[in-house]
Amino acid sequence: MRIAVLTLFPGMLEGFVRESILGRAISSGVIDIRLVNIRDFAYDKHQVTDDYPYGGGAGMVMKPEPLVRAIESVTAGVEPRPHVVLMTPQGRLFDQARAKGLARLESLVLVCGHYEGIDERVLSFADEELSIGNYVLTGGELAAAVVADAVARLVPGVISPGSSLLESFQDGILEGPQYTRPRDFRGMPVPEILVSGDHEKVRVWRRKEALRKTALRRPDLLAGAKLGPEDLKLLAEIEKEPEPEGL
Repeated sequence: MRIAVLTLFPGMLEGFVRESILGRAISSGVIDIRLVNIRDFAYDKHQVTDDYPYGGGAGMVMKPEPLVRAIESVTAGVEPRPHVVLMTPQGRLFDQARAKGLARLESLVLVCGHYEGIDERVLSFADEELSIGNYVLTGGELAAAVVADAVARLVPGVISPGSSLLESFQDGILEGPQYTRPRDFRGMPVPEILVSGDHEKVRVWRRKEALRKTALRRPDLLAGAKLGPEDLKLLAEIEKEPEPEGL
């Protein structure tokens, strides 16, 4: 998969694309992430990419010419045409389902806004707008990093097969609790069932605890989750159990 990130500040993302699992995936050629400096597409020698808004108002607005030229530089002649996404608080809320959809594409372009926003006419050159939450960031770079990371890790070969099967949001609920060594940490032992060796009981326990965590922390997710007969039975058991202390 190819991802191009269009930004005024590529330095903000250079470390991101070099480190951890993503960096290894790039080094091995599984994915390709290219940072494109929007300033390189400005017309003047000072590389001006913003201007005062028509009608007045505070702040500056990103000019359409450099942005559109940057978009065209990474989409022209490419088949199939890369999917162009504007990172903006006005966009659709990004979630795991959208990450899965984007991960199926061959190439993706993430456009980072900055200042007070982007000239509205640039929307004509994009396929969709995405937001990572109901808040405003200084620029779209952090949002683009979130989307790139969430999408890239779903591309085959980026992470180990099966690693994502039990992760939060994979089937609409949160991931259950995880434990590692030591078996007892400051008087807090690992649940006995996890060291019992009974794989079926461990599977059921993990599913039940995932449902319990979702019901306690994100009950809104249960309404749209893909729940089977076993899940409904486990939820009924959870409802009959006393609430944990301290909640």
